[in-house]
Amino acid sequence: MPATPRAPVLKPVLLSTALALAVGGVGGWYSSAQAQSQPVAAPAPELVVGLPDFTRLVDQVGPAVVSVEAEIGGKPRVATARRGQQQLPDEDRIPEFFRRFFGPEGMPMPGAPGMPGAGPRGVSQGTGFIISTDGYVLTNHHVVEGADTVRIRLADRREFTAKVVGSDEQSDVALLKIAASGLPTLRIGDSKSLKSGQWVVAIGSPFGLDHSVTAGIVSAVGRANPYANQRYVPFIQTDVAINRGNSGGPLLDTRGQVVGINSQIFSNSGGYMGVSFAIPIDVAMNAVQQLKATGKVTRGQLGVVIQPMGRDEAKALSIADGNGALVANVQPGSPAARAGILRQDVIRSINGQAIHESSDLPPIVGAMAPGTEVTVELIRDGKPRTVTATLNQLDESLAGADEDDGGDAPRPAAAAQANALGIVGEDLDAQQRRQLGLQPGEGVLVSRVEGMAAREAGLRPGDVVLAVGRNDVGSASALNAQLRGLKPGQAVMLLVRRGGGTQYITVDPAGE
Repeated sequence: MPATPRAPVLKPVLLSTALALAVGGVGGWYSSAQAQSQPVAAPAPELVVGLPDFTRLVDQVGPAVVSVEAEIGGKPRVATARRGQQQLPDEDRIPEFFRRFFGPEGMPMPGAPGMPGAGPRGVSQGTGFIISTDGYVLTNHHVVEGADTVRIRLADRREFTAKVVGSDEQSDVALLKIAASGLPTLRIGDSKSLKSGQWVVAIGSPFGLDHSVTAGIVSAVGRANPYANQRYVPFIQTDVAINRGNSGGPLLDTRGQVVGINSQIFSNSGGYMGVSFAIPIDVAMNAVQQLKATGKVTRGQLGVVIQPMGRDEAKALSIADGNGALVANVQPGSPAARAGILRQDVIRSINGQAIHESSDLPPIVGAMAPGTEVTVELIRDGKPRTVTATLNQLDESLAGADEDDGGDAPRPAAAAQANALGIVGEDLDAQQRRQLGLQPGEGVLVSRVEGMAAREAGLRPGDVVLAVGRNDVGSASALNAQLRGLKPGQAVMLLVRRGGGTQYITVDPAGE
């Protein structure tokens, strides 16, 4: 059979190819001519060269990382709502939340206390690291909390029963001691010099897998934790893979120096999701020194209740930016009160350390010893001021009052006439004030919120207005009198008690 001619097929293809080359040639000539008429930019320098090899680091520091096992004899560990083991936050309100990860935080696992396969003893497993040749070991407070027996297993498989020298819940640091000498140790680094983008390494025992190594970068520094009562810790955020069992293990820089203690993860599932948190080593070592000396940690206290500065607050206070910590209340007799700090002051720095956000203030003050004299720079009525205060000791029992709606106390039937903001106030009687923890003559109960601006600002029935700006109010008529002098569209800051918390709510009627 004769072959089918292929020429008719080839010719169009060759023609198209030639046409394409011609067009490409013209385009290339035109681009070259353009390039010759313009200055040639120097190539951008390489900002990242190669990838790190962590093998030497792990070989050197690995022997100083230990496994920690804490036993609570005869009874399982009791979960607390703060750590979300059994009473999880409402996921409609908090879609994601912090979970401790030494054990089954909010995610019961087989063999965990109270679950199938659990033995008669509650067991917590975590990680630690040796900081002295004579046997001092650092780990997390939540790893050893409530333990009857703590056991340490070294990298060479030797096991020791450890003594808990001291433990601090606020910083989540525990100091242990084992009877051994000549031990390998980790060098303490400088967490204050950490920057976002730096490489970091974690070594620990996730799910009981000893000496597992993971690496990543520093995502951010100075992070506040809104879901745990640890406002004195400016966390290091990383993307290092961390899981339960890593708690208490070291976070290392590329020199093999400890810069943090792995403590928390941010998770929907209880497992790693790319957001991990570590306690800066300088915070931890401050706690270690005090635990060695006295067995407990003390912190400085200024005596102010603070809240974030938002756009509305900055506008109402005539401040150009939102930097600083807004003072919502001053504790009577506190260092702040003696120094003359007032409500609505905005604290901008302590001893020259800038306060960009309200969460910056507690770690700075808490790291100072009681009796320390501090210089506080603030803004009042739009003008800078400087005051001096001598810190006293933080009273842990007064920190973080629980939310409480005040019960079902009877309310007066008649409400006072609403003011220009549409806030209908009611006088409180003596019994209501006692139930709400108020002083005689303090506060006005919000019965209704009729004004759109007040509703949008978040004011709601059941709130108690303590002050308009800095001016205390103790009756509905006093509240109305304070609001009567407002200019049309003028923003006003109301000091509001809701449950156990007090903060300013800014109502800006200009938006209506």
